[in-house]
Amino acid sequence: MAAMDLPEVNFSEFGEVRYLHLGTEWVQGSMLIDAPFDIELDYVQRMEAWLLFVDPDSVGKRHAMQLGLGAAALTKFSFKKLRMKTTAIELNPQVLAVCRQWFKLPPDSARLQVRLADAGKEIQRDEHRGTVDALQVDLYDHEAAAPVLDDEDFYRHCRQLLTDEGAMTVNLFGRDTSYEQSLERICAAFGPDAVWAFKPTREGNTVVLALRTPQQPTRMQLLARAEAIQARWGLPAVKWLKLFKPVA
Repeated sequence: MAAMDLPEVNFSEFGEVRYLHLGTEWVQGSMLIDAPFDIELDYVQRMEAWLLFVDPDSVGKRHAMQLGLGAAALTKFSFKKLRMKTTAIELNPQVLAVCRQWFKLPPDSARLQVRLADAGKEIQRDEHRGTVDALQVDLYDHEAAAPVLDDEDFYRHCRQLLTDEGAMTVNLFGRDTSYEQSLERICAAFGPDAVWAFKPTREGNTVVLALRTPQQPTRMQLLARAEAIQARWGLPAVKWLKLFKPVA
């Protein structure tokens, strides 16, 4: 997409929440004005479900990468709350500028980097391969109609980014999206025994998780992790367990 074709970026406010838009009424992200580093939307919280598969004490030593900055909710949470090395890939420089000015995104530093690049090309760079513990994919156009990148090759490249304990979470949403087809592509790239999925949110977002190395934790192990996540970081992880299961 050429720079001149990129949509205009704007925002709106309703009550305690500020929303990001790409020139349409569709919400591309949000922020609680009085708690800018918390995650406001249910589906965005669910993008952190990879935490269920790692030792909570190891999180701060890991690397998170977001494909698509949105309102920077995941990027800010990874950096400020989880204390992780954090990299975001964003195509539209206006999105980055608005996130820095209106959505409290901190400046780049040794631990935080936002790269202005095409995510599909950037993830194929050798420097990223095998370095990412939490890959969060939320790539939508200005009409939020379907994922911009959603083929099997893309998901294979995503898998190559991950460490052995790494996981990808992806938001599947849109009027034109076939969830089953997207899920088939993810299963083809990762193997069906490595893929978990949430039930859809009320708004129609379905978060899918795919592990670089399949795991089959017991219910009690997941519950212990969920309780730790909830206590440390305030995410509703215990509730996730009622909504989240392996696809195979």
